[in-house]
Parts: sequence; structure tokens; C-alpha cells
Amino acid sequence: MNVLLVEDERALAKELAFFLHQHSFVCTVARTAHAASQATANQPFDFILLDLGLPDGDGLDLLAEFKANELAAAVVILTARGAVEDRIRGLELGADDYLAKPFSLPELLARMHAITRRRFGLHKPVVPVGAFELDVQARKLLHHGELVALSVKEFDVLAYLVLNRSRVLTRLQLTEHIWGNLPDTGFDSNYIDAHIKNLRKKLNYYASTEWLETVRGLGYRVAI
Repeated sequence: MNVLLVEDERALAKELAFFLHQHSFVCTVARTAHAASQATANQPFDFILLDLGLPDGDGLDLLAEFKANELAAAVVILTARGAVEDRIRGLELGADDYLAKPFSLPELLARMHAITRRRFGLHKPVVPVGAFELDVQARKLLHHGELVALSVKEFDVLAYLVLNRSRVLTRLQLTEHIWGNLPDTGFDSNYIDAHIKNLRKKLNYYASTEWLETVRGLGYRVAI
């Protein structure tokens, strides 16, 4: 998933970005409110991790801007400001969660997983997909208990389609979700087509993948 980290403390931003990368998130770092505004104007994000104490503005004002612009990203506030009033205002402005510094990185990850489950209506992290089971949290695809070997990006493509089941996702949407702001460096729809082709080849070894549909002229859909 594509994450915007709005954090002005360089050491913490570096630590968080490295941690997120280890867990297969694509991470963009913005150290000011202005940089965060520009980033959200240029590309979509699945998550925004938002510090409140920014050098050029208040993070709560930035959160209000995000919501006014109807950004779809889930927002987790990360801040040393522990006042109850700040937490209440942040949640009332539309934040999905709030973590006071210092916080545990595994706890942050667990909260992001919980937000993902809520947003996509999952009651548990394991999602049945045809003859397969997709474990979103453990990042595994199983067929009758047997692990299906997928690359990191193959899993990301499949998981995003499954989470958005019955919705057609364009090649551009899939590319931005998995690689970040690739259009800035040259968008090539073959990135997605090649991964879909490899996915079908690997999955068809175990069972039919008729549910992984190509919608001509638009993109792909999991119809199940």
C-alpha cells in the first residue's frame, strides 16, 4: 500500500520509512505541511501518517484540508501532543486513529491492519477467493493449506484487487497503489499486465482463476 508519512523529525521519519518498506509499503516522506499538500495533490495514498507539530503549520489544519479535499486515504495521527482536546479534535476531523509518541512500530502496523480490515469490511484477515485463501495480514496466499509462491508485487496486485472485489481497477490505479507516483517517471501499463499474466499462470497451476477478470479497455476486477 502507498503511504504518505508527514513527519519533520528526520531520524524518526527515516526509521518509520524503513520499517514500512520492510513490511511492503511504498512510503513517501513529507517534512512540511506544504510538501504534504503537494504530495496529496499529485498522487493518491492508502494511508497518511500525520504528525501534528509541523514547522510551517498545524497538522490538524492539514487534516481538515485533507478531508475538505475528500481524500480517500486513512489518516493516523502520530504526535507528542497528548492532550485529550487534540485527540478529540483530530478524530472529529476524520482521523481514523491516534498514536501518541513514543509508540511501538509493531503497534502502528497492527493498527494499520485493523483500519484496512474495517475499511474493506473484513471481519478477519483471511479472505476466501475461489479455491484460495488470501491472508492480508500475513501476506500469504494458500490453496488448501499449501503456500502459493508469489513475488511481493504479485501479492500486492492480487491483494488490492481482492480488497476492492467487484470494483474495476484501472492499470493506473493499480500502478499508483503498488509503485507510488510512477506516472512522474513514465507510466507503462505493461507493469500491471505482466504481473496479472504471471499471477494467472501461477494460480492456474492449482485451480481456475475465472474470477480474475480483464475488463477490456478499463483494467481488472476480482468478480467473486
